[in-house]
Amino acid sequence: MRLHKCFKHALSMVMHSKLRSWLTILGIVIGVASVIAIVSIGEGMRAEMESRMSGMAGDILTLNAGFSRGTSMFVPLGGRNSGGGGSATARAEDEEIVVDKTDVQALKGIADILLISPQIRGNAEIAYLGESGDVTVTGIDQKVWSQITTDELKEGRFLDSADKNVIVIGSRLAESFFDQKLGINQVLTVEGRSFRIVGILNDDSRNIYMPLQAAYQVIEDKDIDVYDSITIKIKDEDQLNETMAKIEKKLMLVRHVTAKTKDFSLTSNKLMAETRSEMMSSINNFLLAIAAVSLIVGAVGIANTMFTSVLEKTKDIGIMKAIGARNIDIMLIFLMNSALLGLTGGLIGIFFGSMLSAALPALMGSTMMLRSGTIVSLNSVILAITVSVGVGILAGAIPAYKASKLKPVDALRYE
Repeated sequence: MRLHKCFKHALSMVMHSKLRSWLTILGIVIGVASVIAIVSIGEGMRAEMESRMSGMAGDILTLNAGFSRGTSMFVPLGGRNSGGGGSATARAEDEEIVVDKTDVQALKGIADILLISPQIRGNAEIAYLGESGDVTVTGIDQKVWSQITTDELKEGRFLDSADKNVIVIGSRLAESFFDQKLGINQVLTVEGRSFRIVGILNDDSRNIYMPLQAAYQVIEDKDIDVYDSITIKIKDEDQLNETMAKIEKKLMLVRHVTAKTKDFSLTSNKLMAETRSEMMSSINNFLLAIAAVSLIVGAVGIANTMFTSVLEKTKDIGIMKAIGARNIDIMLIFLMNSALLGLTGGLIGIFFGSMLSAALPALMGSTMMLRSGTIVSLNSVILAITVSVGVGILAGAIPAYKASKLKPVDALRYE
């Protein structure tokens, strides 16, 4: 029997039992749509991560006060100049754990460090043309900020060493925070003090960056020469681990702590990005495993439909064999039938999966790193078609084999 005749018989079987076929196809549709949606989320998250990683220099380190162990969240364990007596907890109660000017001086003595930029940050009220609101203000060392930041300018310039009452702002603050857009050389009031805008960043933030000394005056409860963090740029990215070890050793000596009573955290942009990428990959694989359950349910539905078809078509199988159909012809008819169910379910599933993927960012409010949107790639479409047809063929393999082995006499006697 020729292939086109086998296909014609297979299509006839699908059309003969429309309700049962569509119920079977529905299981594949749900599975494929789930896979497409989850893969598109994963692709969107990966694109967003790559975008963020491209803006995170691998030679940048960040020093913060406090150290996390296990599941604790940056619990201070020990303090500066606390002496040798008492427990780490007792020392933590005696004084607040901070990073300050002493740490900067210690870092300056390490030859592998190129630049050091202390920072403070906090909320402040801003006003412009009668409107006001709260934003995040970051105080930076304007002498080195332009050399150490990974942000890019949209307009204007970065701060330099001679600047005093000037600021650089985020793009979102400039364009949509107030009714009137902010531009270069316009004056913005921060906590009652006037600052001139000299630069607008090419980002999506509402942040304000200003000289460190000015930030101490507009952010409440900030002690002079005490910082929220210290950004460090090293000379050789290839020597990242060795340089981090040197920095930690020097800081532990200066802060009078040991590995057990460590009271600071030194993090690397590069290592953090790699960790996040691995975590997101694990989450995506987990979600795919959940979606795969739907495909398994769809496969069981196809197998059930095919076994029922074999029973219904037993007499027809006997007739076809009696007039010369071979075992391989019978098997092909049933395999094509199951493949058609899988293919139809796959195509419809791709359509609904793509629609769901397009709606997800709006439904989730651009959370879960979906600011770049979801991405339905050609690879995911090909994968979905291949899997759906493959599931159909595998699910129909046993019923097809069983049908091909029926004896003509027994099949013709079947009622």
